[in-house]
Amino acid sequence: MVVQLCSFAVPPKAVMAADDAPDLKLDVKSAILIEASTGQVLFKYNEDVALPPASMAKMMTEYLVMEAVKNGKFTWEDMVTTSQYAADVIGSGQLLALNEQATMKDMFGAMSIYSANDASVALAEKIGGTEENFANMMNEKAKQFGLSEKAHFINATGLSRADLGKYAPKELQGETLLTAKDAALIAYNILKDHKEVLDYTKTPSKKFREKDKSPMINWNWMLEGNKDNINFKKYAYTGLDGLKTGSTDDAGYCFTGTAERNGMRLISVVMGTRTEPKRFEETRKVLDYGFNNFEMKQVLTAKSEIDSLKVVNIKKGVATQVPVVTQTGVSFVVKKGATPDQFVTTAEPADESKLVAPIAKGDVLGTVKITYQGTEKTANLIANEDVEKGSWFRLFFRAIGNFFVDIISGKKK
Repeated sequence: MVVQLCSFAVPPKAVMAADDAPDLKLDVKSAILIEASTGQVLFKYNEDVALPPASMAKMMTEYLVMEAVKNGKFTWEDMVTTSQYAADVIGSGQLLALNEQATMKDMFGAMSIYSANDASVALAEKIGGTEENFANMMNEKAKQFGLSEKAHFINATGLSRADLGKYAPKELQGETLLTAKDAALIAYNILKDHKEVLDYTKTPSKKFREKDKSPMINWNWMLEGNKDNINFKKYAYTGLDGLKTGSTDDAGYCFTGTAERNGMRLISVVMGTRTEPKRFEETRKVLDYGFNNFEMKQVLTAKSEIDSLKVVNIKKGVATQVPVVTQTGVSFVVKKGATPDQFVTTAEPADESKLVAPIAKGDVLGTVKITYQGTEKTANLIANEDVEKGSWFRLFFRAIGNFFVDIISGKKK
């Protein structure tokens, strides 16, 4: 097993830089741990092996539903009607009768809290027309996310083809498969684009209908909200508020978890554990490793000077130089105890064609690059003040002055 300080997602530009990690003695088929804001991989084990994800596949369903609402194609108050397929689908859920109606928001809650297969199918049919069309949308989004070539969806629930029976897709072949790395990347994108999903996934229990005698119980035993629950408090984990469990005979017990502590959010994935409690016990090992050994460290703050490039030379301005500062801050997930000498800073101005007055405060005039153990991050350097374009008269006499300076300098040589 190795720890990896690199990125597989879009955010930071990174180079593979492996470092030895302790054997966590995991009883899983695969696992991965990443930091949620950067995608940095902190731990991995068989992370590229494609396995059945079971209901963890619903994370992609969640993303597409939230995207459709955010884009204005649907609203949370739109009514969703249960088809015969949605009413018949097996597994978790079984809340809905044929032709029953509920709002998209309530259906989403059933899917995210209770992992309801019936609500997942109903939502997929609402958005895609058919579940198979929706699964095609899932596969297209997988390409956009940069998931592995092994990633494949055949339905909105993660059920196997055999489980679907007569409702199995006709055109889409194979089975739903994801690697642990794929699952982590889906979770990364959900939290980046639709963090409101946590409002649902952190809910320990909720009634689907007010008249229901019993609430839906979240399958995620590790929720911090379970700390006072007599049945689950031994599994409750400080800061944990999502994200998705999954289990089938083929997949075993899987879990994509996320927790935040001291300003750092981690995403963990374990796949193929043998029992339901085991998926949470193994997740605890992975998350503990992350929180005990890593921290978020801000290396640069926004609007800070870089010693090696405090000013940038410009042409045709009232002034010949302009001070520059960082546009944004730069943070890394680092091993605890990392020292300043482990961070290498280099800065360079923009192309000369962009360094011409007039310059407005905030214009990008260069970049700064920070490297830590093979991981690179960059930030823009921006003008810290305005520089007006110099008049023809000023520029003419400056050119004459520079001419004589060059002559004198040449004679001294």
